[in-house]
Amino acid sequence: MPLQYPLSAVVPSRDTGDDMTLALVLTTISPEVGGVLVRGEKGTAKSTTVRALASVLPPIEVVAGDRFSSAPGETSPDGPAPDQAWPLDAETETRPVRLVELPVGATEDRVLGSLHLSKVLADGVAEYEPGLLARAHRGILYVDEVNLLHDHLVDLLLDAAAMGRSTVERDGVSVAHAARFVLVGTMNPEEGELRPQLLDRFGLTVEIAAPRDPRLRAEVVRRRLAFDAEPEAFVASYADAERALTDRIAAARTLLPEVALTDAVLTKVAEVCAAFEVDGMRADIVTTRTAIAHAAWNGRTHVTRADIRQAALLALPHRRRRNPFDAPGLDEELLDEVLGDEEPDPEPPAPDPERHEDGSSEESGSPTSEGPADGSRADSDPGRPEDPRSEPDPMTSGEPRDVEPPSEPRAGSPAPTSVIGVADPYKVRRLEVTGTGAGEAGRRSRALTTNGRRAGVDPTGTGGLHLVETIRAAAPHQPSRGRSDGRLRFETSDLRTARREGREANLVLFCVDASGSMAARKRMEQVKTAILSLLLDAYQRRDKVGLVTFRADSADVALPPTHSVDIAASRLAELPAGGRTPLAEGLLRAAEVLRVERVRDPRRRPLLIVVTDGRATHGPDAVGRSRQAAAWIAEQQTTTVVVDCEQGPMRLGLAGHLAATMRATHLPLADVSADALTSVARVA
Repeated sequence: MPLQYPLSAVVPSRDTGDDMTLALVLTTISPEVGGVLVRGEKGTAKSTTVRALASVLPPIEVVAGDRFSSAPGETSPDGPAPDQAWPLDAETETRPVRLVELPVGATEDRVLGSLHLSKVLADGVAEYEPGLLARAHRGILYVDEVNLLHDHLVDLLLDAAAMGRSTVERDGVSVAHAARFVLVGTMNPEEGELRPQLLDRFGLTVEIAAPRDPRLRAEVVRRRLAFDAEPEAFVASYADAERALTDRIAAARTLLPEVALTDAVLTKVAEVCAAFEVDGMRADIVTTRTAIAHAAWNGRTHVTRADIRQAALLALPHRRRRNPFDAPGLDEELLDEVLGDEEPDPEPPAPDPERHEDGSSEESGSPTSEGPADGSRADSDPGRPEDPRSEPDPMTSGEPRDVEPPSEPRAGSPAPTSVIGVADPYKVRRLEVTGTGAGEAGRRSRALTTNGRRAGVDPTGTGGLHLVETIRAAAPHQPSRGRSDGRLRFETSDLRTARREGREANLVLFCVDASGSMAARKRMEQVKTAILSLLLDAYQRRDKVGLVTFRADSADVALPPTHSVDIAASRLAELPAGGRTPLAEGLLRAAEVLRVERVRDPRRRPLLIVVTDGRATHGPDAVGRSRQAAAWIAEQQTTTVVVDCEQGPMRLGLAGHLAATMRATHLPLADVSADALTSVARVA
């Protein structure tokens, strides 16, 4: 077995400190916290840290020969009898905690378990073969790129993690077994987000980034090179630090039941959760459990202000998201304001024999407080940097001036630019790709899929067997095959498969005019809001999105096609406007992006959305060149929608002419909203 990189050798960032390590440790101290989701860019030691965690966890005692890692006294399918617990004096063995990795392409039967096929075929015995959930019991279940895992598998994992039990009812097998594990998921937000309802099911979330300090980056490289050169020597050099972590985790687990939970702590946690307007009660429960675990981690039997603060920083940021474009985060100044300067009661009130029936007492004392009065984190993890307090950026703190830039700059003058905000997104009308595709399952365009309504049958295909049509195809040939009675006789040519029609996900490429003619404040705000609404629609329909912008004298790919609509929304918010209108360059750049994507992902059909007023003012014969580019896109038979942004009483109708040349759907900006229609319209 290859040596794992030591957990104590991971270099924390000065920006995020050791939040990831702390979150992982707290959820192993108290698995009821609900697991950890780690979000961060590639190359930030996410997987390295998770894999190193298992090596510092105290070993566990399991019943010898039990396939479900059961402890004595625990019910197991391998127990003395069905639904009967192992005796407390059962023979046991001690082994390290398992780290079970769940591949993104895993199937449901591999996760839950299924029939043991070899015993079914060889012995005719229907025996259950445990899956990954059973193997991960009392250990760690790690899902790398959890945002790419199918939603039904994520639901299954989170339900098992919350209930601590897995029930299998399939393939003639009925089995229930314990499945208490620490669920750890890592993801790169650039590759797409988890749905908010799934994000909320993770107990803690940590945002990490690579250190920007050159000295820290050099130390990371130095340690990694030393590990790769001599793994045994490197691991041995951190053996003492690893043993210290193991001992501290074991001590925290022992101390955890002794941590007192007072009414003052519960009230303070409730005040924090209410102040940040989180939905439901899961946030209160997770924050409380995390605060208790943090107190035990620091060797205390009472919860302090610092424990509640740290728990809130880990448990609340991802629960404040109201829509997919809200970035996770927490206002630490508001958190400190809600927590106040006073410590909660360190000990629960002792029963007072002199207390009267009405609850009053002859004596009353003020609650004592322990720890620093200012709520500093001197008693939390050693070596952790203090929380930085960022100053407001004077370049972005002021309100933009309510001045509309000129539509086009004078020749020889620099192109003025501005950045204009957006309003709240709204529900948009459905835009579809014409025809029937065969891409990945989604919710936008019509396609042949493995699920959905039955639309016919095929003599050959990859769908499920259509029994009725197969019998109907074989029936006329029975006399020629010599059948007079008994079973039907089939041949390969009789097989019929069901053709099912559902919905697919598409590539939605936005080509946005950001020139001076679009830069009027009201118009650009409406345009950005419409695009943001279309992005939200693409998120809900599981589409891939890209963004091409054109202004001044060139067109740029602001966002290559990606599953992360969050990044597209952030690029849109920062989009500057001003300058001339290189419409032809924008269309050609969009066409080039589509050409590359056809080679890279030929099954995903594109939908091109051009947002412009139709003007072209850059270069010689700007209008003629834009018409040529539009005609070339039309020849590629790309489904295109032109969102017409022209407004005012005097309209030239250039966007309409552009749409006709591109054989595209012409959609006025006001008609993007579904509320603007008298009935649901289908654009095709």
